[in-house]
Amino acid sequence: MTQEKIRAAVYSQEKLADGVYSMWLTAETIAKAAAPGQFIAVYTNDNARLLPRPISICETDAANGRLRLVYRIAGEGTRQFSLCRPGEVLEIMGPLGNGFPLKEKKALLIGGGIGIPPMLELAKKLSCEKTAVLGYRDSQTFLAEEIGTYAGLAIATEDGSVGTKGTVLDAIREQGLTADVIYACGPTPMLRAIKEYAAGAGIECWISLEERMACGIGACLGCVCHSRDVDEHSNVRNKRVCKDGPVFLADEVELLSTEEQRERIQGGCMCGSQGKED
Repeated sequence: MTQEKIRAAVYSQEKLADGVYSMWLTAETIAKAAAPGQFIAVYTNDNARLLPRPISICETDAANGRLRLVYRIAGEGTRQFSLCRPGEVLEIMGPLGNGFPLKEKKALLIGGGIGIPPMLELAKKLSCEKTAVLGYRDSQTFLAEEIGTYAGLAIATEDGSVGTKGTVLDAIREQGLTADVIYACGPTPMLRAIKEYAAGAGIECWISLEERMACGIGACLGCVCHSRDVDEHSNVRNKRVCKDGPVFLADEVELLSTEEQRERIQGGCMCGSQGKED
């Protein structure tokens, strides 16, 4: 799919929760081309910061040529984005990466924290029976109502203020939810647990990884993750999250803990660091 680097005008900006913002950008060609699960690279207007920030596409409005980003302030770059007002212009590149495959199967859409935004566009595009299972820290359940207009809804909160107290898997078990395919995006510990759950239940599972990214097009190898693929010489073929992902079939990749990553790096294995760059 062709990527474009364009100047996009901010159409609107809204605060959804503490540190979480929703921004609509006017970007006609990208809005028409983007698929659920893809992302764009957003450049700051500060010349001292050359690397863009990768942000998942939350929603598209192809008819009006707009796309929506929902992001959390995680550093100076995203703090600058939160200060943008309608009419201001940001340089962006996209759509980037590979999105979720749209299956005609009963589906669970699982999002945790800032992994929730991609579930909105996915819920809109899937035409199957679907339930969104969303995990939050507390009662600030941003996007839940919107996603709930396109899918059944189950919520888990760490403090028990809304829905099931605990994790998304606790909510799935408590409500007896079943599916033939799982789509998930969120922090690595959540994805690791979902991958194990799906494997044990024999459910097809697609996960969107979060990695630090630099170029966004697979050239710099800054977001390599450990793959289970091997070549004819039994050498591991590592995956580039920005180019080969960010969506992978769960069985294709290893989800390493911080300690496991450290051990692999010390042992000479090249793997990416978890967590998208702000």
